[in-house]
Amino acid sequence: MTKIQQLLQQLCPQGVEFNKLSDIAEVAGAGVDKKIKSNEKIVTLLNYMDVYRNPHLTKEIPTMQVSANDNKIKQCNVLQGDIFITPSSEVKNEIGFSAVAMENIPNTVYSYHIMRIRLNQPNLITSQFINYLFRSATLQKEINKQAKGLTRFGLTKTQWEQIQIPLPPLPVQAEIVKILDTFTSLEAELEAELEAELEARKSQYEHYRNQLLTFDDVGGVNRFSLGEIGLFIRGNGLQKKNFTESGVGCVHYGQIYTYYGTFADKTKSFVSPEFAKKLKKAKKWDLLIATTSENVEDVCKPVVWLGDDEIVISWDMCLYRHNQNAKYMAYYFQTELFQSQKKKYTTGTKVIRVSGDNLAKIQIPIPPLPEQERIVKILDKFDKLTTDLTEGLPAEITARRQQYEYYRNQLLTF
Repeated sequence: MTKIQQLLQQLCPQGVEFNKLSDIAEVAGAGVDKKIKSNEKIVTLLNYMDVYRNPHLTKEIPTMQVSANDNKIKQCNVLQGDIFITPSSEVKNEIGFSAVAMENIPNTVYSYHIMRIRLNQPNLITSQFINYLFRSATLQKEINKQAKGLTRFGLTKTQWEQIQIPLPPLPVQAEIVKILDTFTSLEAELEAELEAELEARKSQYEHYRNQLLTFDDVGGVNRFSLGEIGLFIRGNGLQKKNFTESGVGCVHYGQIYTYYGTFADKTKSFVSPEFAKKLKKAKKWDLLIATTSENVEDVCKPVVWLGDDEIVISWDMCLYRHNQNAKYMAYYFQTELFQSQKKKYTTGTKVIRVSGDNLAKIQIPIPPLPEQERIVKILDKFDKLTTDLTEGLPAEITARRQQYEYYRNQLLTF
């Protein structure tokens, strides 16, 4: 018999009681909007993603600046022990994610996209216990059952107040929290180690790639501008609303960042054959380049199209057609030498752009095709090792999280 089982048998032999959330806490919505008004005070906003990403909140976590009047600042403050939840989401399983304030967070208010739970029965329940409870499968099942919506799901304030909360004795709560705190700490340490390993491998790969594609000390390698050896063709007209279930393959510029790696032979999306006639088409070995991004580092991310069929491309990207080794070109686009040249030609602040005309000015070393092929074979091996690691480590993290969630659910089922 475990210590928790012994405590339950000793302190509540008749079983654990349940109370409505409103009997043990005040549930408050009506937080603060993400705006700054000249006649209000500047404060920090605890927002939706702060709660979604962090089960424990400290002064360092909220960073967004907004404004609020004195009444809102007093009404929507953040005190040690407050629990915040995500009352709605586009995904049912993400409703009711919670975070507990581990300290008073001064000059901070919470967003109207989240709710605050402030306990008023400290002799019955602790903030740390109810925070773990909200992340348990038992409570999530109850929340999902009550959730309503079409594109976004959630519960009303009244529904949240009616949620049934188990109230084991405080010594039982303390023991459960102690165990789960240990699991949480171990999980965080493991994730940090795995992510550090991944970053180390990526850095090693980038080092060798930069070395292989630097020809300063090698004779006989000429440099050309991209405009001298190829042609940039800008995409046109394709928007996400044009996607169909099947038809002609298409690539939207945003998908280059979120879906594709360095190479692709299948598309995620399609358009009708009739609509495809109006669009610019990419052929096998063309380089697909996103010419718009939110940051300088990502803009011009390349994807080599390896499929046999022609596909169509969207605005804010272009294709580069050339007679060199396409993989060699894509790998060079990822080097420090290319990045340093690219930065000279970017425009914009919130949205970063690079035009095809400016890309055409970038210089690139062009060794003979056999040498390009030799370099590509080496980098393909490094790329595969990095990809395998990139896919394997998240799987390891997921497995450990599932193990942790299993024990958490076992501990929080009454």
